[in-house]
Amino acid sequence: MVGIEPLHNLLTIYACGPTVYRYAHVGNLRTFLLLDLITRLAHLNGWKTRVIQNITDVGHLIDDSQVDAQGEDKILEQAKLEGKDPFAIARYYEAAFHRDLAALNVQPADVYPRASESIDLIIDICKRLQDQGHAYVGSDGSLFFDANSFPTYGAISGNSLGHLRPGHRFEGKSDEAKRFHADWALWKNAGTDRAMTWPSPWGNGFPGWHIECSAMSLEHLGDSIDIHLGGIDLRFPHHEDERAQSNSAAGREVVKHWIHGEHLLFEGRKMSKSSGNVVLVSDLIERGLDPLALRLSFLESRYRTQLDLSWAAISAAHKTITRWRSHLAEWRSIETTISEATQAWLTHGLELLQEDLNSPALIQLLRRIEKDETTPPDQRAIIFDFFDHFLGLDLGRLPEHESSAEIDALLAERESARRNGQWKIADELRNALAELGIEVRDTATGQVWEKR
Repeated sequence: MVGIEPLHNLLTIYACGPTVYRYAHVGNLRTFLLLDLITRLAHLNGWKTRVIQNITDVGHLIDDSQVDAQGEDKILEQAKLEGKDPFAIARYYEAAFHRDLAALNVQPADVYPRASESIDLIIDICKRLQDQGHAYVGSDGSLFFDANSFPTYGAISGNSLGHLRPGHRFEGKSDEAKRFHADWALWKNAGTDRAMTWPSPWGNGFPGWHIECSAMSLEHLGDSIDIHLGGIDLRFPHHEDERAQSNSAAGREVVKHWIHGEHLLFEGRKMSKSSGNVVLVSDLIERGLDPLALRLSFLESRYRTQLDLSWAAISAAHKTITRWRSHLAEWRSIETTISEATQAWLTHGLELLQEDLNSPALIQLLRRIEKDETTPPDQRAIIFDFFDHFLGLDLGRLPEHESSAEIDALLAERESARRNGQWKIADELRNALAELGIEVRDTATGQVWEKR
């Protein structure tokens, strides 16, 4: 990774994690995969890593004005919708988040601190900022960060206080409790009628979203962090506000490199509930697709580039992974040595990854090597196995769906019978496949099968 030089061979990384009030969709997962790719490349470089990813389980607020008159936030709204305790909601979706990461072969962080378990840390940094003159109590009793007290605000996004760019979240509106429209809440006074609150020097309340990350990153990684990453939507205001808080509290520039993953579209549209195109890992599994096909689909695009994903692209990636696994099973040799030519391929591939995680170029290189008959099979296996430490596609796993021409023909015939409403024929073909050891299941998107 060009320009990144970890001290004592230890790369420290802080990543903004999920707000656990819903399942993570594939757009969220693209950002979480970025953390995994950086970590894996660090290990290929021979570095150690210390990785922290927070869990926001206390009122994730896009900005302070989004608290309604009752003080509800996303987790509390979901708790009301499902008729459950808000902490039960948070734990349920946190567990789902970890399952999705495992399905995508994302290596776990070293620590997943929860905001709800970091309240003392948050209160401590809020006190420090107030004592330093960076924070003040507003007219509603909430504690606000004084944006004008931090001269270099806007260094990450270019949204300086003197001339905020059009489209910023403040939109000319201002909370009357603030002194300045761009100030933000460090601690919100909530009174006594809101769930998920804690006592503080500023009354019963809850932390602002931005301060949570400052408190947890400083606690777990100290005041010198190599990389801080998140989605592009977090660059402003979240990361700008976080930088102001952390640097003010520490008295120095805390983060060396801010890295942001770009947005994801699905079949030409922004993924949203209202568009009806939210895609989850479970949707891939229901279609009989390997979740790692999603991982490969992400790898075929630069993380800084907006990606327009589709079911066709994921299906193609699924076929590629299946083919590569079959090839590797054939190519491997029990005893083999790395040739000079192979070492040159390995060096070239690593150089591509150092160029800002150029995974698409690496994928193209592997496709070229796959077809290169001048490279012996055992050497191709060495190359694919080595880069799978970065790709994380489990290429060493045998293909799950190895079929014969007879099985393929029966499956195609049965799918045709289902489409034509010939249910008796479809059932007879299911029984014929069962005799061959093939279990067929019907889903909303077609039949899926596996060997028994």
